[in-house]
Amino acid sequence: MFTGALKKTALAALISGMMAGTAYAGADVLADFHGEMGGCDTCHVSEKGPTDDNLTHENAQCVSCHGDLNEIAAGEKDLKISPHKSHLIGEIACTSCHIGHEKSVAYCDACHSFGFDMPFGGKWERKFVPIDVQKDAQDKAIAAGPRETTDVVIIGSGGAGLAAAVSARDNGAKVILLEKEPVAGGNTKLAAGGMNAAETKPQAALGIKDKKEIMIEDTMKGGRNINDPELVKVLANNSSDSIDWLTAMGADMNDVGRMGGASVNRSHRPTGGAGVGAHVAQVLWDNAVKRGTDIRLNSRVVRVLKDDSGKVTGVLVEGKYTGYYVIKADAVVMATGGFARNNDRVAKYDPKLKGFAATNHPGATGDGLDVAMQAGADTRDLEWVQAHPTLSPRGGVMVTEAVRGNGAILVNREGDRFVNEITTRDKASAAILKQKGASAFLVFDDSVRKSLKKIENYVHLGIVDEGKTPEELAKKIGVPGAELAKTIATYNGFVKSGKDTQFERPNLPRELGTAPYYAIEVKPAVHHSMGGVKIDTKTEVKAKDGHLIQGMYAAGEATGGVHGANRLGGNAISDIVTFGRIAGAEAAKYAKEH
Repeated sequence: MFTGALKKTALAALISGMMAGTAYAGADVLADFHGEMGGCDTCHVSEKGPTDDNLTHENAQCVSCHGDLNEIAAGEKDLKISPHKSHLIGEIACTSCHIGHEKSVAYCDACHSFGFDMPFGGKWERKFVPIDVQKDAQDKAIAAGPRETTDVVIIGSGGAGLAAAVSARDNGAKVILLEKEPVAGGNTKLAAGGMNAAETKPQAALGIKDKKEIMIEDTMKGGRNINDPELVKVLANNSSDSIDWLTAMGADMNDVGRMGGASVNRSHRPTGGAGVGAHVAQVLWDNAVKRGTDIRLNSRVVRVLKDDSGKVTGVLVEGKYTGYYVIKADAVVMATGGFARNNDRVAKYDPKLKGFAATNHPGATGDGLDVAMQAGADTRDLEWVQAHPTLSPRGGVMVTEAVRGNGAILVNREGDRFVNEITTRDKASAAILKQKGASAFLVFDDSVRKSLKKIENYVHLGIVDEGKTPEELAKKIGVPGAELAKTIATYNGFVKSGKDTQFERPNLPRELGTAPYYAIEVKPAVHHSMGGVKIDTKTEVKAKDGHLIQGMYAAGEATGGVHGANRLGGNAISDIVTFGRIAGAEAAKYAKEH
């Protein structure tokens, strides 16, 4: 559309409008404003509107006029929080927030709760919609036959789906990846702590001695030994290869810390402790695109189609703008994630979690599980739903377990420690809920802050309190100053002696003695659904009659059996990368043979 001076003018107008709290004076929706500039073809190819569900042309028009995310974010220095400086991955999708014919919204508000209005107002919301809500229209689309053909369809663009896409392409398959959300990345883009792996090159470089057998033991113990042992062996035995695979594609997994339930430091993340999820998701996205993967957003799969023999033949897609259509495919990979954002479903399986907030992205509603079950998939462990102990109620953002792993302590409103900070998530959550106010404070010093880049994100979000001394910090968070100072001094004594005689915390990485001191209020929130569809070690989906569904594969949080009753922190990224990679390779192999 515009370049040079006109582009700068448009960008300045956009930022000015955002600073004022409204997009453009006198325009209820963006189409009203843009219509004055030349009609429908100002944004669309023609008056017919969008031509694909990615809104490829429309988003390109936005960028040509206003600039990319970095350009816009550079002009938002006076905003409390820059909505364009984010952890979203993939192509620029301006239309995720800036909707032409409806009121614009802030997609980030679907997860965060900042306590103030984001520019453009209005929260983006993903409501759970049953997969057969328009059955007549769906049946009509199926009767019309396939619109196109491919080898492998992958459902979901989180880490498992993107890993499967890269792997399938590397094994010679033509791939279409479908994502129901307007942005890619799923829960992976939110993950922060690390990726568990044993016997890796980064561990060796740091002198860390670990064994895959120990990772297996930790995972089984954390899952209360109801995990599928064979799947756990696949997770651990392939974990170092998964680190090498990511590294070969450009990932930085050189920082190694420890998460709850681990006996050894094995949680890999970018140098300096930056968030692992967005980094891994971006690396996988870039490599999927580089390999020519056809990635479609705003594209919900509502049925996996099968022939009379029970063999997969393709999928029925609900395109937000293109409507229902069929893709013929030899193999389908379910990488649809979990259902933590669907509290009705969560409470059905675990009533004590009714009404809990969730750490997940808005699309984690469980309709992917419904699609798999409709296709005949068997399930396991659905009753096991994990609460993450440290969600910030001020920011609506999960505070990574790596903060505790790097030395932070948990204190209650009396200023006292009350739990081993790096115990398993279920035990830590239960302990916090027993405290006054059913929340606690994550307390750390400047040395912990400097050890983990991810903490800077929490400072940016405005959820961190600060004090020059423990007493000053205590006053800000409303706990007894003398008691907090005593608690920190006692903990520092444990660090010096190398033994926590109070709660038997196994890792004591540093004293908390470097001012300033910091605190983040935290409380448990629904985080991970351990249950899902049954798979074998090749990620083939098992039917209710015990047979395998020919051509159907699954990986990641959509599956059950890997984590048992409780997932260890750091095992999710390992799960999605390892099993996603296997699923892609197996689906490609199946498609080639059939």
